[in-house]
Amino acid sequence: MESHWLGILGFVVLLFLIAIRVPIAFTLALVGLGGMFSLVGWDATVAMLSTQLYSAVAVNTLSAVPLFLLMGYFAFHAGLTRAAFSTARIWLAGLPGGLAMASVAGCALFGACAGSGVAAAGAMGRVAIPEMLRYGYDKRMACGSIAAAATLAVLIPPSIVMVVYAILVEASIGRLLMAGYLPGLLSALILMGMIYVRVKLNPALAPEVPFKPSFKDKIVSLGDAWGIVVLIGLVLGGIFSGFVTATEAAALGALGAFILMIAAGQLSWATFKDSLLETARTTAMIFLLLVGATMFTGFMALSGLPQLIAQAITDANLSMYSVIAIVGVLYVFLGCFLDSISMMLLTIPVLLPVLKQLDINLIWFGIVVVKLVEIGCITPPFGITVYVVKGVVGNTIALEDVFKGIWWFLAMEIFTLLLLILFPSISTFLPDIMLGKG
Repeated sequence: MESHWLGILGFVVLLFLIAIRVPIAFTLALVGLGGMFSLVGWDATVAMLSTQLYSAVAVNTLSAVPLFLLMGYFAFHAGLTRAAFSTARIWLAGLPGGLAMASVAGCALFGACAGSGVAAAGAMGRVAIPEMLRYGYDKRMACGSIAAAATLAVLIPPSIVMVVYAILVEASIGRLLMAGYLPGLLSALILMGMIYVRVKLNPALAPEVPFKPSFKDKIVSLGDAWGIVVLIGLVLGGIFSGFVTATEAAALGALGAFILMIAAGQLSWATFKDSLLETARTTAMIFLLLVGATMFTGFMALSGLPQLIAQAITDANLSMYSVIAIVGVLYVFLGCFLDSISMMLLTIPVLLPVLKQLDINLIWFGIVVVKLVEIGCITPPFGITVYVVKGVVGNTIALEDVFKGIWWFLAMEIFTLLLLILFPSISTFLPDIMLGKG
């Protein structure tokens, strides 16, 4: 059997193991190990893995992953979730669908403190959904606004997904993080605009809230969000000024969130231990995935399949947009079954030769991939943030209604994705201005 056919067989076995719910990290490792053994034998496989597995995780920039996670958990315990929603609520409550719009804005603000869409969905859902239901909001809109907006935490820095992508393609983490701000803001504005138009056309979706804050109340409310501004300043300002690297900015953000937790009077042994344990669990999961992906990548490289695909695309004379369309379909399919990091670890090693062959800007493509990951997080039947929201609301709202509430938001996410593909400068403008053209 030719090596590339063995690579294809490996992919088929990989998908089968995923389908029968073998954990993705072990699936990648088993297929990678079996494939390498079939191609080069046991001795050569052991010799390669003895160096590759260590080098996969012994990367200084990977320390940004636990630091950004720790920053998010400290920020949650410091009460920044409630502060983000409270501030947005006061500013937006008077508008049609104002509480749902405030949920989107709150998720965007909290996303600037936490790099996980799952964390944002759980934290913001507990605060915002009961508030919307209390005022008679349509339950589908209430759940949909949180499930969709929570994925903004994947796009708005700090983002764990962005850090992993940057390491996989050997791109600048700082440049990629900077590239996420404008697309994240655009995504939030489009979701809020859709809510405004829908409620204007059908006011029954979101009854008017009997809450009319004065301009003074709005200005005073900004004081609740000062902690979020501080964290954004530490991360964004640190990278922009060149004073710190992206990894050091993550450390500054974690330290800032810890100080905010102390200032809010929320530091206790329970909250501190919970933050450390959750960070350790998530980091261990990510590193295990990276180890499995390294073994699978080694197998793919030996099989020659990525190079064969790159050559086939060159021979077929496919345009960049055709390739992105194929990648989009692939990610929507994988998003039905896999989490965001697993999707990237499975596909990027195969796609990278193709991207280089077409001379695609890896920073811009990274934003497109992260947006596709966002869409995957709300795509049935997996839709991880949808299930998190369902967990928050319990038996009060059926899972079917939560999924039905997502469709308008999913359409807006696809519309935003198209804008990001057609106008790459939305993603590249900020890093080019602040860090110079790469």
